[in-house]
Amino acid sequence: MLTVFLSVLLASTPLSIMHDGQMVDKLVKEDFELTGVDRLFMDDVKLDFQMDVLNKKVYQAPVSAKLDDNGDIISEKPGLALDKTTFRTMFRDYFYYGEPAELTLPTRNVYPRVDSELLADITEQTVGHYRTTFRQTNKKRTRNIELATKAIDNQVIFPNESFSFNETVGKRTKEKGYKRAPVIVKGELAEDIGGGICQVSSTLYNAVDINGISIVERYSHSRSVPYVPPGRDATVSWHGPDFVFKNTTSRPVLIRASAKNGNMAIEILSSESR
Repeated sequence: MLTVFLSVLLASTPLSIMHDGQMVDKLVKEDFELTGVDRLFMDDVKLDFQMDVLNKKVYQAPVSAKLDDNGDIISEKPGLALDKTTFRTMFRDYFYYGEPAELTLPTRNVYPRVDSELLADITEQTVGHYRTTFRQTNKKRTRNIELATKAIDNQVIFPNESFSFNETVGKRTKEKGYKRAPVIVKGELAEDIGGGICQVSSTLYNAVDINGISIVERYSHSRSVPYVPPGRDATVSWHGPDFVFKNTTSRPVLIRASAKNGNMAIEILSSESR
């Protein structure tokens, strides 16, 4: 035991952290000693922070299974993350015993919420659907509709989960490809980035207005719109109105959305046991 204590008090060899054959970090034991008390104790707060840093360097997000344009399932892909439990044990050996001087970063698989088996189960039947049309000649508005439609396509909403249009689509910016197109502001027509996506949110609203789906937040435009009947629209804006609904059933539901050849179509799918 005395030998161990003495080795702790001596300056340690830096610990090289390896991943995929390359060094991603180099740590020194002294940086993790608990200050103000006996140097034999390790500062777990500093170690937790360091593990977060390492995790960002190796993290790979999982990819959920989804349907392609033909309705065929594209399999999921697991992600990668730091195995913090194993790394903590390995680092303790280095901190207290001075070895190893090099370690390969332990990782673990991260699995997506939606795998092929679940997707096959929740595509058994259509529980809601709605279609609208738009003018393809308005290229900028069409582009905005296509981008927003792609963002909500293949989204799965689990039981008791809520879906937010703004959170899912994200901020509409030029960098994402959104164009300036007509919008309704206080009853007047104007132009803004992302104009036209209210047709996507309105089509979605009519598709999910079914048993088992609770509308949490919805606002109508200040004037009628041509693509849905009066009072059946759902206006959205990034720093303003949102469209939110909640899945109150016991099974997940899937959104399939497409915008092609002037047709905006949304299907809501789920399992037969729903």
